[in-house]
Amino acid sequence: MLVLFAAPLRADSDLPPAPLSDTQLADPRQEAAAKALMEKIRCLVCQGQSIADSDAELAGDMRAMIRQRIAAGEKPAAVQAWLVRRYGSWVSYDPPLDRFTWLLWAAPLLLLGIGVVLARRSFRSRRRR
Repeated sequence: MLVLFAAPLRADSDLPPAPLSDTQLADPRQEAAAKALMEKIRCLVCQGQSIADSDAELAGDMRAMIRQRIAAGEKPAAVQAWLVRRYGSWVSYDPPLDRFTWLLWAAPLLLLGIGVVLARRSFRSRRRR
């Protein structure tokens, strides 16, 4: 019984964190670019946080991958495109407009249009009374 209740305590691995997960790059411009990109990438474990704010192991691995690629000279847009190809467009807080996300982008306009129509009908019915 004790083993059953202690199992969740062993859920995290005993591996050390990735080398660049919490270590800044030597070049301040590269580090600033990496930080800006980390704010745009959603943590796959936490789902409500960016990888910059998350303490999850996977977020640390993703931070390390971003720093490694930027240190190697890749542009942040290329790194973000690579992450989207690898994990899907959901990983980005700024998803591209495509056949899967068009409703996400159009919903505010559709709701605003519905609100305008309802408001006009309400004002017209008040004038008639």
